[in-house]
Amino acid sequence: MFTVQRLVRAVAAPLSRTRLFRALAPTALPPVERALHRLSRGRVQLSALLVPSLVLHSTGAKSGLPRESALMYTPDGHGGAIVAGTSFAREHHPAWTYNLPAHPEADIVVRGRRLHVWASLIGPDAREEAWRRSERQWPGYRGYERDSGRAVRLFLLRPVAERSTMSVEGSHHGRHAE
Repeated sequence: MFTVQRLVRAVAAPLSRTRLFRALAPTALPPVERALHRLSRGRVQLSALLVPSLVLHSTGAKSGLPRESALMYTPDGHGGAIVAGTSFAREHHPAWTYNLPAHPEADIVVRGRRLHVWASLIGPDAREEAWRRSERQWPGYRGYERDSGRAVRLFLLRPVAERSTMSVEGSHHGRHAE
C-alpha cells in the first residue's frame, strides 16, 4: 500500500497545483467525499488516500449550527494537527476558518476515531515551521497561499486533554490559556 500511495501522490501532487484542478476541485471533490463517506459509513475518505486527512466538526461562527469540513492535516510532532485554510488557492478564506476563532472547541474524526480538540490560530512566530512541516508532507502546498493573494490561516488543533493540562500550568482559566 505504501508504494501505491507514494505513486498516487507523485501523480496527484503536480496536478493539484494546476489551475484546472484548483477550479474544479472546490465543487467536484466535496460531493464525491460525501458520497464515499455515506457509502462506506464514514470509514473511507477520498482525500485520506493521498494525505493525512480529518473531518472537522465545528460550530458556525454566526449561525451556531454544526458544520463539517474534510481537511488535510499535518501532524505537529506533539500530538496535535496543523490545518491550513488554503481553499484551493481561492481569494477568500474558507468558512471553517471563521468558525474556529468564534468557537475554538471542536471535534475531529481521524481514521474513524473522534477526538475533542481546541483550535488556536498559529501566530507569526510559528508559521514558517508549520508550513515547512506541511510542505514535507505535500510539496508545493504553500503555493496555494502565494496564488490566493492572502495570508492563509493556519490552525493548531490540540486534543482537549492536552489543552487542559497546559491551562492548569499556565493559567487559572482553561479557555484563555491559548
